[in-house]
Amino acid sequence: MGTAKWIGGIIGFMAGGPLGALAGYVLGSLFDDNSESTGNGGYYRTEQTESNTRYGQRNSFLFSMLVMASYIIRADGRIMHSEMEFVRRFLRNTFGEASVKEGEQILLNLFEQRKQMDRQNPLAFKNTIRDCGRQIAANLTYEERLQLLAFLAEIAKSDGNVCHEEIEALKEVAIHIGLSIQEVESMLNLSGNSLDEAYKVLEVSPTATNDEVRAAYRRLALKHHPDRVATLGEDIRKAAEEKFQHINSAKEQVYKARGMK
Repeated sequence: MGTAKWIGGIIGFMAGGPLGALAGYVLGSLFDDNSESTGNGGYYRTEQTESNTRYGQRNSFLFSMLVMASYIIRADGRIMHSEMEFVRRFLRNTFGEASVKEGEQILLNLFEQRKQMDRQNPLAFKNTIRDCGRQIAANLTYEERLQLLAFLAEIAKSDGNVCHEEIEALKEVAIHIGLSIQEVESMLNLSGNSLDEAYKVLEVSPTATNDEVRAAYRRLALKHHPDRVATLGEDIRKAAEEKFQHINSAKEQVYKARGMK
């Protein structure tokens, strides 16, 4: 995730709208001095080739993740080391060591932008997140948005305790990007061990019939299949694969408890 790739991202869907406005602030300082400036918010554009268009969609997704991550991390008014370390680890494992400093600086710039906006209006950044969510909903597929929500839920869980404020922030983001509260519950319980958590992962009640459980699993298997986010890159597909394995584990636990095959 070097600077050149983030420049390519400017021609993705984050080039305009509220995401574009944030990109102008938080990305501009990361670019090399010899990049060509648009004079618009301090960020840069490159020629729109087919390769850059692919980078644009992928990096718009990644930038959207960091924007929403900045909201979840600050939901309880604190920036936890464990949450920041989760993001660093994700960047390191996905893109290599060189990406860590850049991704961290983007988050720090987003925190600073929030501080400046909220000085003028306490709801300013909250409203920006709402507007960014709508832009994301209009430009990412349903499956890509599910993967985005999964990433945010993992950040919230990274310190071992998901507080009320984080849950409410996750629900807000889910609604803004066109997902449901039930899907938030599913993501928060993905790595759980109890039968109750397994039911929440499958998005069904313990009182559901066997046929309803089977149907719920089939729905989840279709919408969370890793191949549905493969266009965003192999690294994102692998993250989706891990999520898919948790869903299968929850299914096996529920099936075993019910004596289902």
